[in-house]
Amino acid sequence: MILSKTFKKAVFGIMICSVGFSASVYSQAKPQLTDPEIASVAVTANQVDIGNADIAIARSKDSSVLQFAETMKRDHQAVIDQAVALVTRLNVTPKDNAVSEKLLSDAAKTKKMLESKSGKAFNKAYIDNEVDYHKAVISVIETVLIPESQNAELKTLLQKVLPAFHAHLEHAEMIQKNY
Repeated sequence: MILSKTFKKAVFGIMICSVGFSASVYSQAKPQLTDPEIASVAVTANQVDIGNADIAIARSKDSSVLQFAETMKRDHQAVIDQAVALVTRLNVTPKDNAVSEKLLSDAAKTKKMLESKSGKAFNKAYIDNEVDYHKAVISVIETVLIPESQNAELKTLLQKVLPAFHAHLEHAEMIQKNY
């Protein structure tokens, strides 16, 4: 949960309250990102979720959590592979930016929080984070990354992976009901 709230804060430049944020507020502060910066955010966001999945695989004994984490690793690595192939073909180098750097710094906080928990408390924290994280990422893809993409192939890739993120969210929400 730490990561998704601060991710929204970094992207939209607003204070996040515990129940979410107002759509009218974040639309006023959308960052302007170049395609290399968008590529960096996309790759970093996927790497962060792979890292969280690795923690879940190492710490959880719950089969539904483990299956979900394996799905996150597989699907998010596939997105990274597609993004890397695209930027390589286009001869574009992803460029670090405030959003990708904030993602990495928040990932460290989330890792510390997750590693401090065990058993059911870990499973709940991991799944709660995944629900919040996917909500935030979907919002950012829809309202920032796709609209800001100048390259048609990058925009198409982002549009293509969006249904998988929605499926991840639905899957996480189903598991969350058990915690």
